[in-house]
Amino acid sequence: MGVSLQLPRILPVRQAAVRRKIQDLHGRVVTLRAEVAVLDEQIESMDTEVEELRVRAIVSETPLAVKEHAEAARHAELAHRARSEYAEELTRCEAKRDELLGELTVEAAS
Repeated sequence: MGVSLQLPRILPVRQAAVRRKIQDLHGRVVTLRAEVAVLDEQIESMDTEVEELRVRAIVSETPLAVKEHAEAARHAELAHRARSEYAEELTRCEAKRDELLGELTVEAAS
């Protein structure tokens, strides 16, 4: 009889923990979406600048212009890499959140 009394208490505690995890993941998803959006804007600007500097380096053929283009290209590549990492983390967080929502739905139906 002691076991059956504990079972109803475990389920609400588990549901509460899952809900907290879902809320935490949702907050992280919102943050990551915002960061990806900011990076998208920055990358668009950087890519335009890199292209302008590439043309300038070709036309001027000076070491300084080549160096400026290379630096801008490196910064743009880092921004692209960061955006990719944020997007991958966003995908993982959304998948985990969806998985937990599924668990919560199954537990609630039981």
